[in-house]
Amino acid sequence: MSRKQKRMGPVGCFGQIENIKRQSLNSDGSKNEDYCKYCFCEGRFVQECSMDEMIEHCAQFLDEVNKHLPKPITREQYISQMHQYFPQLKRWRK
Repeated sequence: MSRKQKRMGPVGCFGQIENIKRQSLNSDGSKNEDYCKYCFCEGRFVQECSMDEMIEHCAQFLDEVNKHLPKPITREQYISQMHQYFPQLKRWRK
């Protein structure tokens, strides 16, 4: 994962919210700066799951991810990257 990808993504989740259409909202309607709308909606996580469950969920979108990479990666590479990156995210930090 590139430095640019890390910088552009929110601190709370893996999604990138450089596009305002992806930004989530808190329960009071204010903008949430930490999570994208795919993870967080109206003040709640969309999916209540473990980090490993979320990684498996995200792995199904590998084809879409590969559209935006200069060189496609395998499912195993993508899962490995998520296992390295997810523990740094606000939602999964211990």
